Amino acid sequence: MRDLSGTNEQGKHRRRVRRAILTAGSVLLLAFSPFLAAQEPPPPSRAGESPWPQTSAGWNQRLQALRQVGPATPGDYRIGPYDLVDISVFEAPELNRTVRVSAGGEVSLPLLGGVQAAGLTPQELERVLQELLRRRYMKDPHVGVFVREMESHPVSVFGAVTKPGVYQIRGTRTLIEVLSLAQGLAEDAGDTVLVMRGRRPSPPALAEEGGNAAGGAEAAAGDSVSINLKDLLQSGDTRYNVPVHPGDIVKVARAGVVYVVGEVKKPGGFVLRNNENISVLQALALAEGLSRTAAKSHARIIRTDPEGRRSEVPLNLDKILAGKAADPFLAPNDIVFVPNSAARSAFYRGLEATVGTLSGLVIYRR
Repeated sequence: MRDLSGTNEQGKHRRRVRRAILTAGSVLLLAFSPFLAAQEPPPPSRAGESPWPQTSAGWNQRLQALRQVGPATPGDYRIGPYDLVDISVFEAPELNRTVRVSAGGEVSLPLLGGVQAAGLTPQELERVLQELLRRRYMKDPHVGVFVREMESHPVSVFGAVTKPGVYQIRGTRTLIEVLSLAQGLAEDAGDTVLVMRGRRPSPPALAEEGGNAAGGAEAAAGDSVSINLKDLLQSGDTRYNVPVHPGDIVKVARAGVVYVVGEVKKPGGFVLRNNENISVLQALALAEGLSRTAAKSHARIIRTDPEGRRSEVPLNLDKILAGKAADPFLAPNDIVFVPNSAARSAFYRGLEATVGTLSGLVIYRR
């Protein structure tokens, strides 16, 4: 027959150990309850504030919707240096040529020699060649001109765009059209786009194309026009959709970044998309909140001014979370530092050691 008394004694001992573990845990939790206050979630955005964060996808959808908004006067394409053109003489196929326009703007043709082409439309060059052939060699010539490759009408687009590069455009284009060529805004786009005026490939030609017709004041070479992206994409006002001419440079400014480091769950840098304001609590929300060992009353903002001088702004996150202190806004390149609490760390290490020891006793007694 089995010895049931020994089995009962072992069962009673295990129950006593379990009760001891629960009692010890309860005592520790009560003793250190001030350190275990749950982290309060950041409050919702205040009334009147813009939602955060804005994504570049939303801006690009708006960009595509506005692509055809606002006047654009591409006009007829003006031939320029380094363009590749096909020239056909229907009455004399042996004169047909594919030629590259020289740096001086000329094309070299049999019988005619060098002919100025830069600044002319294909139709105008056809009439010029027909007149030269009529004077010297043919009674009623018919000439066709086709621009095979455009190389003389570049617009440089760089900065916070999806696909920076140099794009060839036919005549004047609007700013929205040029941004669309670069496939829209990148994730780190700021709130400003700068249009820097370059040298016109052919001032008379541009004047004939309408010059100012795409809206906005004409700027001389070397000048620049600064446009706010919100004004451009949200207002619908065509004044902001300025003309972009061949030779211009378009730069989209990059947004600032704020950093959250220390005792947070996801430290890192967070882009201020479209340079919207972001508060300390919003930055902590992006960092997925505080860790359990954070010293909330000793946090600080580390800020660097334009001259490179660094300063610190103390933060009491306990008061901010409780609504007893203002939630300050961050500037680009600010660092929110949340230090470690030595008391909290010691408590959690002690709690983990105690639970581990008691658990080991239970396993051993089994």
